[in-house]
Amino acid sequence: MGTGQNFPATGVILAIITCLALLVLQLDWAIALAVLVLWVGTLMVAAGRPPEPPKTKVKQKLSLESISQLIENSSTPVMVTDRNTITIANRAARQMMGPHMIGQDARMAFRQPEAISLLAQERSGSAIVRGLARRQDIWQINRQAIDDRIAVLELINQTAEADISRAHTDFVANASHELRTPLAAILGYVETLQEGGEDLDSPTAQKFLGIIEREAKRLQSLISDLMSLSRVEAEKHDLPRDLIALAPLVDRAAHDAAGSVNADRLRLVIATEPQVRGDVAQLEQVVRNLVDNAFKYGHPGTPVEVTLDLARENEARVTVADQGEGIAPDQLPHLTRRFYRTDPGRSRASGGTGLGLAIVKHIIERHRGRLDITSTLGEGTQVIMRLPIADPDRSPRGASSRQSEPSS
Repeated sequence: MGTGQNFPATGVILAIITCLALLVLQLDWAIALAVLVLWVGTLMVAAGRPPEPPKTKVKQKLSLESISQLIENSSTPVMVTDRNTITIANRAARQMMGPHMIGQDARMAFRQPEAISLLAQERSGSAIVRGLARRQDIWQINRQAIDDRIAVLELINQTAEADISRAHTDFVANASHELRTPLAAILGYVETLQEGGEDLDSPTAQKFLGIIEREAKRLQSLISDLMSLSRVEAEKHDLPRDLIALAPLVDRAAHDAAGSVNADRLRLVIATEPQVRGDVAQLEQVVRNLVDNAFKYGHPGTPVEVTLDLARENEARVTVADQGEGIAPDQLPHLTRRFYRTDPGRSRASGGTGLGLAIVKHIIERHRGRLDITSTLGEGTQVIMRLPIADPDRSPRGASSRQSEPSS
């Protein structure tokens, strides 16, 4: 018989000693016998128990289960490999690369030279790969070697960061180009005036000076728009708190944009008088910009209609409509991009900077509103600003309610 089934000698000796001690203490024979039976029964139960499994195996099993449970709900794709074979993949990894990847060689799953080179290494490291899920995606693969067999792979999506970096690069390049064009014209005509001196007749000199003035104003307008865009982007997370009446603001800004030249073309319809939480200067800038664009791109002599009404019970709507050539459907999604122009030559000739609608979009987003643009070729364009109507009895973020009316 195995030793696990024998009564341990020390246990029996201890039971006898316990009985003798009870007798010495002059206890009843029945009590002493009961204690002896209890000891023997305990020893029999202990002797009949099966041997416990090795603790190391239990720990190893729990460890694998815990790893799987720990990474399953992570939003970052994570995989565990055993000698480069994918043994565990969380939900994000399975959704990205398919459930069939489990049991597959990781080098075959990724099929990227940079990833294959990383997996061939025995040490930890990282690599940048493109097109794992979609063609333009950029991913960073981090490999953490646990031992000579097990490794953890973490995939971090770098696409958004790359897009932001590329957008900044494009913005700097476009801004530099836009600034360089008027500067080149100004410097060129100034140099001509300096070299010509008294040889230039007065009409020619005046023409050159007029061009210099026009380009300088264009440059000034561009710098102003760049600064305005920078300010709006810096404040885009700050919800405006001032309670303002929208009807007089729209009336004032629309007439300012029309001026005396286009006053007879302006058709203003005020159907409601809502109050909104807003920045007076920025909302006036939006209306002036939209009305100014409508006059620029509408056919000469045709009216520009500005309407203020309610889109819903809790939403004010400002619509600016022109009767111009309209905009092609494929160009509509790009209109709010910086420096985007449907007709670059016409836009520059009219003094446009290509930043107006980008500024408008950011201002409306700051006011938690929405910008919509619809257009029909040959008929005209409608630009719609929607803003949430304010509750006068409630102030955002604990701010005090106050009426804000700028001076005329």
